[in-house]
Amino acid sequence: MPGIDLDGRSALITGGGQGLGAAVATALHAAGAAIAVTYWPDPEGVNRSRAEALAAGLGERALAVPGDVRSPEAMAAAMQAVTARFGGLDILVNNAGIVRDRSFKKMSPLEWQQVIDTNLTGVFTACKAAEPVMREGGRIVNVSSISAALGFFGQANYAAAKAGVQGLTRVLARELARRRITVNTVAPGLVLTEMGLTIPEAERERMLANVPLGRFGEPEDIAGAILFLCSGLAGYVTGQTLHVNGGWHPT
Repeated sequence: MPGIDLDGRSALITGGGQGLGAAVATALHAAGAAIAVTYWPDPEGVNRSRAEALAAGLGERALAVPGDVRSPEAMAAAMQAVTARFGGLDILVNNAGIVRDRSFKKMSPLEWQQVIDTNLTGVFTACKAAEPVMREGGRIVNVSSISAALGFFGQANYAAAKAGVQGLTRVLARELARRRITVNTVAPGLVLTEMGLTIPEAERERMLANVPLGRFGEPEDIAGAILFLCSGLAGYVTGQTLHVNGGWHPT
């Protein structure tokens, strides 16, 4: 049985400068992959600083590149940067995402569209840019959420986008199978990243009561599942949604 060895492979993680994305980048790099992390170029330069600090900490086989997932041009440029530096692309992890939580009654069309554009259309855009340069036998892993199944209050936009990611995954798994590219989704439960901590503490405590393992997820828990799906161990796994949530059944 082979272990996880990504030596000679290159990976791009969208929104990879912090939180879950940083944990994924670190895990894939530790397994031998060359890593590129994209960041949204915010006016203050915070995202760039975080991504560049992560890449510098990982070392020579790591790169930080600008990459707004809402922009086909930006994502094409990010793919070009990766292939120029590492010679090709083997792994794409679609991690970039935002929240704009509000009850359906109060949610504005702009709040709806912002989340759909980033969390769903952004996955399509990144996959569209990656497919022409991805080598045969590549891996695409999309990050969804338990919210897609449970539909948390105030997340009409987020839950719809993440459910759409799961549907897109199943289609791409069929269409890219001829090149032996696998496409899967990981659906985390509540993970205490910067985004997860935006949920009020009282609500987090209510959520915790539903988790049999009795704790919230850490970024490394999700990164481990993504590492598996990127590895040779998962060569016959495609079109699937892997729930990583401590036993919180999304039914």
